Amino acid sequence: MNLKGLVAVSGKPGLYKIIGQNKTGFVLESLDEQKLKLIVNLTTAKLASLEDITVFGQDDDLKLIDIFEKMKASASVPDPKSDGSSLRNFFREVAPDHDEDRVYASDMKKIINWFNIIKELPLFTEDVESAEAVIPEEEVAPVVEEITPVKKAAKKTKKAE
Repeated sequence: MNLKGLVAVSGKPGLYKIIGQNKTGFVLESLDEQKLKLIVNLTTAKLASLEDITVFGQDDDLKLIDIFEKMKASASVPDPKSDGSSLRNFFREVAPDHDEDRVYASDMKKIINWFNIIKELPLFTEDVESAEAVIPEEEVAPVVEEITPVKKAAKKTKKAE
C-alpha cells in the first residue's frame, strides 16, 4: 500500500492528493469522484500526511499503514456510522494494542472513512518499493532549456503643456 502524497486537511472532509506546490502552500486534488482542486495555505490550514499518522497504542504508537493492512485482510469492515461498541470491537481486531482511553469513536470513524476512500484506488495495491523505484541514469535524457531575455518596453509619458 502506497500512501505517499496523500493528506488529510484540517477542517475539510475526505482525503487529498498533493499535485503541486506554490509560494504559499500546496495544490491539492480530492480523491472522490468530483476531483476538486484547491489551494491550501499553510498558515491557515494543517496538513497531515497519511504515511506519518499514528494511533495511540499501549506501549508504542501504531502506524496507520499497518492498521490499513490489517483492515485490508479483514473479512468485513463496519460502516463508519455504526455504534461505538461495534467500531471498538472491530478496532480490537485490527489494532489490538490501541489505547482504548485515548482513541475515540470519532477517530475510528475517520480511519474507516479514509480506508473506504483509498481501497478503490490503484495505489491501494501498489507496493511502496515499486512506487519509489528510480529510473536508471542511462535512461534519463538531460533537459536543456534556453532562456532568452525579454526587453521591457519603454513607458510613454505625456508631457504637461
